[in-house]
Amino acid sequence: MMTPMRYILLVLGVIISIHYILSFTHEEYGKATSISNIAEQWTGPKSNPPYKTPLPDEYYKPDSPMHSQDRKANASFVMLVRNSDLSGIMSSMKQIEDRFNRKFQYPYVFLNDEPFTQNFKDHIQALTNTTVEFGVIPSDHWHQPSWVDEDRASKSRDDMVRNNVIYGGSVPYRNMCRFNSGFFYRHELLQKYRYYWRVEPDIKLFCDVDYDPFLVMQDQNKVYGFTISLYEYQATIPTLWNVVKSFINANPDFVAPGNAMGFLSDDGGESYNLCHFWSNFEIADLDFWRGEAYSKFFEYLDEQGGFYYERWGDAPVHSIGAALFAKKEQIHFFNDIGYRHEPFQHCPQGDVHAKGKCWCDPGQNFDYEWYSCLNRYDKIFS
Repeated sequence: MMTPMRYILLVLGVIISIHYILSFTHEEYGKATSISNIAEQWTGPKSNPPYKTPLPDEYYKPDSPMHSQDRKANASFVMLVRNSDLSGIMSSMKQIEDRFNRKFQYPYVFLNDEPFTQNFKDHIQALTNTTVEFGVIPSDHWHQPSWVDEDRASKSRDDMVRNNVIYGGSVPYRNMCRFNSGFFYRHELLQKYRYYWRVEPDIKLFCDVDYDPFLVMQDQNKVYGFTISLYEYQATIPTLWNVVKSFINANPDFVAPGNAMGFLSDDGGESYNLCHFWSNFEIADLDFWRGEAYSKFFEYLDEQGGFYYERWGDAPVHSIGAALFAKKEQIHFFNDIGYRHEPFQHCPQGDVHAKGKCWCDPGQNFDYEWYSCLNRYDKIFS
């Protein structure tokens, strides 16, 4: 006779056998009873960063130019340049046209703190068949405000020069950072647009962009897109995070649920880890900067004078604003846009490199170097 224990073992053996048979013959049963699925019931599902989900084929276009009836976003390229930057910006624009805009035909807006020469305009307009507009920046949007204590600002610049801080002694650089942080999107030539792609002189665009990133931003409700992220120089922003904390403590309702604070801070916001998106490449939503949260944020920062008493850059200011006032899913890494701005570059890897016909060396890729913050971006989705 069989003992009770043998009956138990026999029944367990039959149950296990039936389980394995059903797992192999019924796919849905196998998924439902898998260890990973059962674990998710306790820990919640794991998610990947959004850029690891391939774009639907509908976004891709053949090599022929777009027809007038093709769907487009309300968007423009934005280039802040001087007349002396002509050669460098022509190089950048030629790559934009060859790799993307010859098909998609988005307009360009050029901005300068002084009028563009006719020679500059002629050379730029010869590179494209689409609309190009040239604008002058209002003086009060560009120059150091009169209320800034120049003695204090000058002493700060001298200290930075002695400490070899990059652009530490430059007032024009500070003007540019302040303008890009809080004024470029107010320019009259940009008022009719919703999205922009920022382009600077002497960049390299390594890959064919055969889809419309503006439509991706629009359709997926993204507000900010980047290709490179890295650490800021602490010496340029010694008080910035304290000012940020003061603002969000006074305006907690502006902080979005599900935000990307984890990209900025390793201790829940007590301190800043210096990570930011490198803003010389941006594809972003102008209405986000125009919104109440970011507008009041910039005004508060500006009132502290840190753009001139220190050397606050538009990269950390934009990054902090996007990370706090948008959901983390609204910040997008354009993994398939190969890009270089000296001295760093993002070079797509594997199949993405091949699909984009990229000409960068995959071995020369900043993504996970020690000074890159991409791993922190990835972690906020895990």
